[in-house]
Amino acid sequence: MSQAPAIHVSRGSPLAWRAGRRALARIRSQGLDPAEIALVPGAAGGPKALALTGLDQAVFGDWLPRAPRLRHLIGSSIGGWRFVCAMQPEPARALARLAERYTDETYAPGAGAAEIARACRAMVVDLFQGEPADLLAHPHYALTLTAVRARGILAAEARLAQLAGVIAVAGANLLSRRLYAQGWRRTWFSDPRHPAPPLADDFPTHLAPLTADNLVDALHATAAIPLVVEGVRDPLHAPAGRYRDGGLLDYHLDLPYPKLDGLVLYPHFYPHLVPGWFDKGLPWRRASAERLDNVVLVAPSPDWVARLPGGKIPDRNDFRRYDDATRQKIWRQVTAETARLGEDFLRAVDGGGAADLVRPFGTR
Repeated sequence: MSQAPAIHVSRGSPLAWRAGRRALARIRSQGLDPAEIALVPGAAGGPKALALTGLDQAVFGDWLPRAPRLRHLIGSSIGGWRFVCAMQPEPARALARLAERYTDETYAPGAGAAEIARACRAMVVDLFQGEPADLLAHPHYALTLTAVRARGILAAEARLAQLAGVIAVAGANLLSRRLYAQGWRRTWFSDPRHPAPPLADDFPTHLAPLTADNLVDALHATAAIPLVVEGVRDPLHAPAGRYRDGGLLDYHLDLPYPKLDGLVLYPHFYPHLVPGWFDKGLPWRRASAERLDNVVLVAPSPDWVARLPGGKIPDRNDFRRYDDATRQKIWRQVTAETARLGEDFLRAVDGGGAADLVRPFGTR
């Protein structure tokens, strides 16, 4: 991966630590032990994942391998792509490749959903260092990729029909998340050796086996943003239909984690969780503290982010905001700086500093 000059954005800790009640008490009394981590969620967010590269490399390349055990990885969209890299024989190298491959991606002006879908599938295939079957046989990780099966006109690829459906469900979401969910059927593609734990209790959920012959389709489906990326039609081992981005329902994976035996480590873009994709502009729609009781969330601190180019982490609007050369330069700067996030994480967990840094959810 080509190197960009570091931009040295923070004098203090570049990480914000948040935890639920049980996780907070555990860290303050005994520190944070990788052996206690039973599950890692990965949120949807596209280019935002570049801001987690160094943190992911430290977590998956160094810290978690110190205490091998069965761990569930549940990823929506780019979260699932990160986990496919984390499960490879050289996770740090694979995660660096994801960042570079995503940064290199360019699209012609006016590129349609079908063209972008083909590019996404090519990117996914490029991420594999070995065979999909080898990856899915990982002795310590069980992968789940989230998707939704679109209903009614939301399943159409005709732009005007799909737009009408999106407007309708966005309006429904203002009234209630349950009403909004009527437009989709949640489907999780899950490791049949160790299916996802029973965390999807709010809406009907179908667990489809994740296998070597549907892994690429599942990775495509989980990132198929309506009106941007063409969906996946009739993936193997799942009910027939058109499948789209898992973040539409499970944007930041707001799930009842206390049902799990163990702690949840959540490397995330923000120190808060937004339930669904259309909840981004609804400040009252946030995860409840009860569902995060055993969660430890680690995110780039607002101070660190404020000193990045443009004062923000990368996002999908950067494709329109900058020309390709400028965007790629900025994204590489951000990715290079994330090495500090990984270094700070390891320093905190190894030296006991996490106990001083961690704060309850909802605090600044």
